[in-house]
Amino acid sequence: MSEWLVLAAAMAAACAVVLVLTVLRQRRLNRAAAAGAGTEEDTAETPDVLEYMTMMVGVVYAIVLGLAIAGVWEARSAAQDGVRREAQALHEINQRAKVYPADVREQLRGDIDRYVSHVVQQEWPRMIDHNELSGRGAELLDVVRAGIAERRPANELEAQAYQPMVDQVAIADDARNARAENAGETLPGVVWFGLITGALVTVGLIFTLQIGRTPRELLLAGLFSALIAFLLFLVWDFDAPFGRSGVDSADAFHQLFTSAAGRG
Repeated sequence: MSEWLVLAAAMAAACAVVLVLTVLRQRRLNRAAAAGAGTEEDTAETPDVLEYMTMMVGVVYAIVLGLAIAGVWEARSAAQDGVRREAQALHEINQRAKVYPADVREQLRGDIDRYVSHVVQQEWPRMIDHNELSGRGAELLDVVRAGIAERRPANELEAQAYQPMVDQVAIADDARNARAENAGETLPGVVWFGLITGALVTVGLIFTLQIGRTPRELLLAGLFSALIAFLLFLVWDFDAPFGRSGVDSADAFHQLFTSAAGRG
């Protein structure tokens, strides 16, 4: 299911639940008043203590929600920086290989292309679905490392390019390890329990303010619940550093290795 459909469904469901509960509550109160079983709820004034508690709970939850959004956003930014660093390191090796003989250069570039193709086409979906990398990717990167480290420089130009290329392989390997560490979700389960419970409490406090069935009150209640649903969706979406679907987070590989990243 598309992320946009998930968002629309979550916001619509939140609005529907709040509006239905509000209407049913008002109907129950009206029936009780008409039957003489009780008096209709006094909506003229809300106790100050309820207003204060509602305000404080809303402020505290807003702070917690803001911290959660900032945390998952920072984790996603760090993950994307690591992807760019890995792709750029491999691209730098490609460029520095120009000083090597044609056969060596083509062999090295072929090894890099095979690694990039495997990462984008096979490893990325596995990383998104199962939060782990494949051992095959590490093997292909080792082939790139061996192709550089095991060949002795034949002239001064190759000697000058040798150490920087070795360093770039180390940078790519380090970025790959960071990608493996960031493959899982950022927020632990206890945080999600707090966020969802806080959302239910915050929305539930709407009913303590004696909300009525006027269009204005129903509109505000629906918008408030939809906003909470949207913010929770935002946290859920950003909680996956490399996205929830597709390989859009591998754009750095697509930009620097157009043919290798696009082939199956």
